[in-house]
Amino acid sequence: MQINPSEYKILIVDDVMSNVLLLKVLLTNEKFAIATASNGRQALSQVEKEHPDLVLLDVMMPDLSGFEVAQKLKSNPDTAEIPIIFLTALNSTNDIVKGFQVGASDFISKPFNKEELIIRVNHQISLVAAKRTIIRKNEELKRTIDGRDKLYSVIAHDLRSPMGSIKMVLNMLLLNLPADKIGADMYELLTTANQTTEDVFSLLDNLLKWTKSQIGKLNVVYQDFDVSEVVDGVIEIFSNVASLKHITVKEVKEGRLLVHGDIDMVKTVVRNLMSNAIKFSNENTEIVLTARQEGDMVVISVKDQGCGIDEESQKKLLHTDTHYSTFGTNNEEGSGLGLLLCQDFVDKNGGKLWFTSKLGQGSTFYFSIPALK
Repeated sequence: MQINPSEYKILIVDDVMSNVLLLKVLLTNEKFAIATASNGRQALSQVEKEHPDLVLLDVMMPDLSGFEVAQKLKSNPDTAEIPIIFLTALNSTNDIVKGFQVGASDFISKPFNKEELIIRVNHQISLVAAKRTIIRKNEELKRTIDGRDKLYSVIAHDLRSPMGSIKMVLNMLLLNLPADKIGADMYELLTTANQTTEDVFSLLDNLLKWTKSQIGKLNVVYQDFDVSEVVDGVIEIFSNVASLKHITVKEVKEGRLLVHGDIDMVKTVVRNLMSNAIKFSNENTEIVLTARQEGDMVVISVKDQGCGIDEESQKKLLHTDTHYSTFGTNNEEGSGLGLLLCQDFVDKNGGKLWFTSKLGQGSTFYFSIPALK
């Protein structure tokens, strides 16, 4: 890593003035900025004043030893990260161990070799430079992520309301303007516009929730509720959408199924799984939504008779790094975000999301949630 020595300051601490002068000459020739101190107390004062990037510290000094100075520096959060190289004639194992215990980064034995000194100093300064680069990059990345998340949230929030209004209008038009009244071509255009609006609204809703979840602003609100009622509500909402592709929705459940979790998150999961099932189902097929209790968990599954997923694509599903998405049977566009949101919400509620699929035969997606004890 290339560094500019003039950007880094080294504090030389030694009670022997000739040693200080020699070190100062050697390091000034290397273009480092230099500060000096002739004893331990002055060293502590200079560190506070000069904010050095590295301290070359003599061990044997009359007032405070180098070990004592190092202990004080390392106990102060403001100076704890400054690397220390001890300059010492002590070379016993106990002395070296004690030096590292009080925070030494390295040792240089007296009398020192000029080339060795420069190499060890450059090594420590390179580590300082690398650490600063990492900190700076992390701060830049955090600002970028914060800005991105805020942008996503603003976009999703500000667009969601008008898209919701458009969706309602298109739904009303479809219900009140049959094909025999406005013509087959116009009805098909209206149907396409309605489906596109549904997809965009769903994407915005998912994007808003995903962003809030990732930045920690979407908390799990636990409550006891009957998941069967959630399933009923989702089927009622999606029956009309399914009928546009001549898909029937069948429900299989075991009466009341009380669970403990966040009802809004569970609704979002069921809605996304149901939406995907419709998207990837062929016309004139059936979707089966099942809810049953298995031990201390309630398992909800959504089974379609659609296009299925090939084995290679299955490996990419439910992984944020691969971000898999594809088109539905009527070329409905997907973002790949819905399943990731489902997995996140299921995890937050103490459950698990998984699936089985066979190309050309359809898929079944399952998720579990803790049953009420």
